[in-house]
Amino acid sequence: MRRFLHFLCSLVIGVGQDYEGQVERLKRAGATKIFQEKRSGVDLAREELKKCLEYVREDDTLLVTKLDRLARSTADLYAIVTKLEGKGVAFKVLDDAAVDTTSRTGKLVMEILALIAEFETAIRRERQMEGIARAKAEGRTGGRPKSVTDEIARDIEARRAAGESFRSIAKSVGFSVATVQNVLRNTVKAEIANR
Repeated sequence: MRRFLHFLCSLVIGVGQDYEGQVERLKRAGATKIFQEKRSGVDLAREELKKCLEYVREDDTLLVTKLDRLARSTADLYAIVTKLEGKGVAFKVLDDAAVDTTSRTGKLVMEILALIAEFETAIRRERQMEGIARAKAEGRTGGRPKSVTDEIARDIEARRAAGESFRSIAKSVGFSVATVQNVLRNTVKAEIANR
């Protein structure tokens, strides 16, 4: 027998989100357990969604009021639905009857969404590689700029050679003690390599 479990995530875009209305709609649809969180669909830390996905079991149905309440992208949606399918859990959207993995049409819609997600990923990867190639052609190697300049490194080395403490050096140059220690460690490594 299929149990209906319901995940409710209301997007926090402005005031007046109708939480109670969504909960009532889910209950009318046969909700036995409702997971709620008031976070954006693009938020990565979605604890209630994680709990819901851990809670569902074979023959359950996960129901949401709107598709955008569950996923932040097509790829994210496909990943969630694939995880559900792997557990034998169906997925339905109240406001879009076409998204229902218990029907042939719903499965077809999910397969089309999977192709779109794959396409989006390929385009994103292609753009990323173009950006990296363009940066390399312009002489940029990536990563954040070096914050400890050669001048600062020489100052740290001189202060340490004069017997100044790590803490005092760190305070003087405006970096953490760990950064000062790393600069000195790298200096020693460089000296050893140059021998």
